[in-house]
Amino acid sequence: KDEDDLYEFVCDSSIQKSAIRTFEEVAARCIFERKYRKSHEEATDSDLNKSPMSAFTSSQNPSLIQSPLISDSSKAKSKTDDSVIKTKETEATQAKIIVQVNAELHLFDAADNVFVLQDNDVVATVSEIGLWEYWLEIKGNERIWLGQPICPDINPEHFSFIWNYCDDRSQVYSWLLRFSNVEIEENFQEGFMIALWEMLNQQRWIKMKDEEKEYVIDTFHQDVEMENVNDDDPEENDQDVNSDSNDIPQYFEKNERHYANFDNENKYSDVESDNEDEYSHSELDDKGENSQLAVGYKHDRSFVVRGDKIGVFRHVNDDQLEFVATINKIQTPKGKLFQPSKIMLHNEDSEVILQNPDEPHNLYQMDLEYGKVVDEWKINDDISILNFTPKTKFSQMTAEKTLIGISHNSLFRIDSRLPKDKIVMDEYKQYTTRNDFSVVATTEKGYIAVASNKGDIRLFDRVGINAKTALPALGEPIIGIDVSADGKWILATCTTYLLLIDSTINEGKNQGKLGFEKSFGKDTKPKPKRLQLNPVHVAMMQGQINFTPAKFNTGKDIEEKTIVTSSGPYVISWELSRVIKGETYKYKIRQYPDEVKANNFKFGTDKNVIVALPHNGKLYLLHICNLIILVSMINKSAFRKPTRESLLRTPTRNLRSRSNIVNSPY
Repeated sequence: KDEDDLYEFVCDSSIQKSAIRTFEEVAARCIFERKYRKSHEEATDSDLNKSPMSAFTSSQNPSLIQSPLISDSSKAKSKTDDSVIKTKETEATQAKIIVQVNAELHLFDAADNVFVLQDNDVVATVSEIGLWEYWLEIKGNERIWLGQPICPDINPEHFSFIWNYCDDRSQVYSWLLRFSNVEIEENFQEGFMIALWEMLNQQRWIKMKDEEKEYVIDTFHQDVEMENVNDDDPEENDQDVNSDSNDIPQYFEKNERHYANFDNENKYSDVESDNEDEYSHSELDDKGENSQLAVGYKHDRSFVVRGDKIGVFRHVNDDQLEFVATINKIQTPKGKLFQPSKIMLHNEDSEVILQNPDEPHNLYQMDLEYGKVVDEWKINDDISILNFTPKTKFSQMTAEKTLIGISHNSLFRIDSRLPKDKIVMDEYKQYTTRNDFSVVATTEKGYIAVASNKGDIRLFDRVGINAKTALPALGEPIIGIDVSADGKWILATCTTYLLLIDSTINEGKNQGKLGFEKSFGKDTKPKPKRLQLNPVHVAMMQGQINFTPAKFNTGKDIEEKTIVTSSGPYVISWELSRVIKGETYKYKIRQYPDEVKANNFKFGTDKNVIVALPHNGKLYLLHICNLIILVSMINKSAFRKPTRESLLRTPTRNLRSRSNIVNSPY
């Protein structure tokens, strides 16, 4: 080996960039220790940057806060400083300050698992910079540390005010403000909450009714225990929640990896089909990606939509899924191919109701025995169907012919037996204003919950009348809704958080009734629980939160115990009993090698979750920890409390750069 020999590390395309950066950093430390015979902890930033690797590395060292004002040269830096000073002069005349407090600023370092003090005296300011536009700025005596628009993606944890910042390269950082006393903390939190609410709803906080204000405020207080809590929690002694660190939440484990491994000896099953023309036993091709998942209630089948095909799976023993067949060429009765935007099992799981995104006024009925669309339901030429759901929570297990549908401003019953339009006009409720409905769900008794893109929720005891209860809008679109079988619990999904609402009326003449049956009193609105990921975990995951519709476990005569959702490649579950007690950050998480497109519990248990990933042309059997596949069933015990090693790393190398300045909006 010659002295000037160079070596190149070539990474597989599947390796995450964060892993490459971590490798480079560790290698630079090792090179320093080998060369100077002393610990890398004695090295300066300059020493480590002199590593021979740094000149040839293919991954760039991202700046902590991206700004068009930033330059690597000292000359440009000088100009930047001047620009920031001038910018702040403009700010003083244009920005309306909502709240301004002093605090300490900390930044989470995933390498050491602690928050690192960046500045012991900063001014945190929330300002209105335009119509329904708000800005968070963190400014020290010598520099502006941070500036970002206030939006839900910040994912703030309001109890101690930890939040996320995502730069132009989609790298996520977790910041923390520490206040000198509780009064200052609460003052800042209230100002931030008002700014966020006004931005989302585009109306003034001061114009809200007092009871609606209280509902919004309660939503942001995650640590409050809900009423009627059962103190008996069988998982209270779960040893996984122990920790010896005060800087990380108690359930945050250390030194344990939880990555799934691929098995080279994958089990694949071909199963005979009654109709060779319509079913294929071959692997799914690579066209399109998985988009929809429907879990059977009666016949232990799951169905996955991939382009214009549906993959059929059988639930078998030992927590496995067995591939049965592929339904090819989904097409209308007239022969036009389409890719369903929504599917729903129907009529004892013998049929699938499909929606063609190009024909919002119609639905299609597929007979699963033949694997063909056998009927086209013309709903109404003037009504576009946005979403639909079974008449009751378990009616897909019966021969029930009707279902519930919504448009942007109406709720109605659909009956396929009607001769022309399939809407039952006696059970049709239309609102004069555009309510912008988005999702709908039903209880075992047929009570109906309808949510909107404005963030409000309406509760009905039947179709065709006004809602019994209207819960105020939080401003963010609700993209998914589920209800417990008895109607007590409502689970709403927004992009960055979930809402758990107890619909039981606890005071007044209607005490003990549900909000579906009677209206809440003026001062007795429910106190929702807001479920979100710890900003520290979001920083480790290195991706913005984008939840899929959350689900309860469900089954006839089975109590709801667990909530499951996903974001990117992560599947997350909460124990309902812990959430009720205010332990909203005690969740479990598991990482997959690709984005999770859909997930749901296997019917009748909270032990198994079925997961659909987007890209994989083959269908395999999953054995819990052996491989991850297009569609996989995992035992709930395979979830683990989030650990530093089981999530992606915050790019800690960026912590060394203390000279970057954020761009100002003014």
